[in-house]
Amino acid sequence: MDDTTPAPGELSRLVRDAQQAGESYQRLADRAIDPETGDQLSKPYLQKLASGAVTSPPRGPMLRAIAAALRLPPAVVQRAAARQFLDYEATELSGYDDDIRVIVAHLSGMDPTERRKWRAMVEAAEQASQE
Repeated sequence: MDDTTPAPGELSRLVRDAQQAGESYQRLADRAIDPETGDQLSKPYLQKLASGAVTSPPRGPMLRAIAAALRLPPAVVQRAAARQFLDYEATELSGYDDDIRVIVAHLSGMDPTERRKWRAMVEAAEQASQE
């Protein structure tokens, strides 16, 4: 690898790990179909991704196709792509169901005034349930 080739990152590692575990790039490519759009990734793209030669972050349909190829949840592939291409570490709630995660994600997009209003409502509901 020369100075112009980025070091393979997290998403690249996932593809390499699948290949090293016995999956051929062709088998991965055969499964690399976005379930929403039907778009398919090529064997050469997956080889480039595994080697770290892909420098642009994959778009949504590509990430879903990679998830299908690797038989991993899309969220795992998205987090790996965020770490590799955006130097972003996603954090998530653990120990809560999807409803709580949706509520937290929704609240995080609100301005501080709206969040204070929702917090007051939640606290009032909690207090009322204890009375």
